[in-house]
This record gives sequence, structure tokens and C-alpha cells, in this order.
Amino acid sequence: MMIALYIVGGLLALIIFLALIAPKNFAVSRSIVVNRSLEDTFAFMKSIKNQDVWSPWKKKDPNMAQSYEGTDGEVGFVARWQGNKDVGEGEQEILKIVENEKVISKLRFFKPWKSEADAFLQTEGLSDTETRVTWGFSGKNKIPFNIFMLFMNMDKAVGKDFEEGLADLKAHLEK
Repeated sequence: MMIALYIVGGLLALIIFLALIAPKNFAVSRSIVVNRSLEDTFAFMKSIKNQDVWSPWKKKDPNMAQSYEGTDGEVGFVARWQGNKDVGEGEQEILKIVENEKVISKLRFFKPWKSEADAFLQTEGLSDTETRVTWGFSGKNKIPFNIFMLFMNMDKAVGKDFEEGLADLKAHLEK
């Protein structure tokens, strides 16, 4: 009986230790240069519905159910999705738009697990015909779930999807 208590106590101590040392925050972003004007690029990007053209998650489930609330490209617009195991269920809400600079949104994931992240699409005019687009998101890993981040590299996992999406965005805008 005493040995079982020591084992349980040791496991609890290990979980607490891992939760304390595991990353509590994450941030992922990628950039690409698009051969298109800042104004044209931003006008296309601020519409969440346009993400269907370049989002890697739309490719993972082209049949996902989608619904919308509000006016796309404006603060308060909400896009909801319900898809397969690769895309889960959640919503994205536009929180702030700085014209020709940045769209800030909140991602709320409901399935496969509940979490939130802050997302952004940022543009920077490099010339009259070149625009740098940066796509990113960040959030907090709740204790004890942050322990999983010891075994998963969020930057590598999501970064590949961001790179794929930005390449598709570039191809679409440069047609």
C-alpha cells in the first residue's frame, strides 16, 4: 500500500514538474513576398471567405460545413467551420483592421479540443508591385496540457501549413 502511494506521489510530482517547465505560450508566423500591390493584396486578404482559395485547411476538408455572421472584411465578422478530424470545429472573428497593414482575429477551437489563439495577417508594401505578407498566430498552453508541447513543435507543425497557404495565396494573387 505504501509503495503505491509513493508511486502515485512520484507521478504527481513528475506531472507538476513537467507542467512547470513546459512552454506556456506559442507563436508561429511565416512570410512571403507577393508580386502585387499592397492595396490589391490587402483588399483580398481582409476577406475571411477568400481564405477558401488559399487555406491549407480547406484542402484538408473541402466539404467542411461553413457559416458566417456579419459583413466579411469588417470588424465583428465571424466565420464558423465544422469539419473532419483534420480541421475540427471552431470559429474566427475579425477583431481589428488597420487598412493596408493588418487584420487581427481571434480563433476559437471547439473540437478536437477547446482553445483560443490570436491570429493576424499583416502586409507591408515593398514597392508599387511587391508586398510582404506575414501570417501568424499565438496563444497560451493551459497547464497541464502544456506538457504536450514538450513532445510537439508547434512552429514545425503549423509552420508547414502556413508556408503552403502563403504559397497558394501568392500563386492566386499573381495569376
